[in-house]
Amino acid sequence: MLWKSLIAAGRLTLIAGPCVIESEELCLHVAATLKRTCDRLGVCYVFKASYDKANRTSSKSFRGLGLEHGLAVLAKVRARIGVPVLTDVHTEDQAEAAAQVADILQIPAFLCRQTDLIAAAVRTGKIVNLKKGQFLSPEEMGQVVEKAQNAGGKKLLVTERGTTFGYHNLVADMRSIPIMRRFGFPVIFDATHSVQLPGGGGDRSSGQREFAPVLARCAVAAGASGVFIETHPKPKEALSDGPNMIPLAKMNALLKSLLKVQSAVQ
Repeated sequence: MLWKSLIAAGRLTLIAGPCVIESEELCLHVAATLKRTCDRLGVCYVFKASYDKANRTSSKSFRGLGLEHGLAVLAKVRARIGVPVLTDVHTEDQAEAAAQVADILQIPAFLCRQTDLIAAAVRTGKIVNLKKGQFLSPEEMGQVVEKAQNAGGKKLLVTERGTTFGYHNLVADMRSIPIMRRFGFPVIFDATHSVQLPGGGGDRSSGQREFAPVLARCAVAAGASGVFIETHPKPKEALSDGPNMIPLAKMNALLKSLLKVQSAVQ
């Protein structure tokens, strides 16, 4: 049922939630708020949050609640709010564990060339979201998709999240949307990580959240099937990626603008 919604022509998908699982209360609040909004607007909604951020800039940064506790929170979100959930996996063992809870397993951008990890995620039978590495061209993602298909993957998403552009900066090339659509799977645009400034805060990443809505609209116009957005009620207090997250209160207006763009293009 979820896969049919993700590939439905003309329907916008939103993958959104806090960067990391800070607490059960936060995740339930964000998921419930976005579900109400998406139900009203006719948007396919998937809740996302990480139980462990294994690639933080500093070893002192908050990483999350850990695998066991984090998956328990995601299970509650799925059951109580009634939404599908997505989370990243970093090892083959994590893929098997996360598949017991998550509807979509995500291969992080930094790990998108890890063949064994991709195969392990695909073998769970879950939908797999392949995030394009900041170090890859959109054409090169074809090899990543091929790895997943060779492992038996038939339900795949491909996500654009910006390309390294000098130190502490990323650039979003909208040509990547139609290029990666040629692989035959839905293309998602990660609007908030694309405005991240990796390592821009010294011991943490910085970001320019004001440009995330602009890039999201551009991506929908370019043919993206959906958007990936990190959001938080109070981004300045978020424990990870706060500078590039969109305030939860602004998500309704953003989604309405994306739907207008999608309608105009169609």
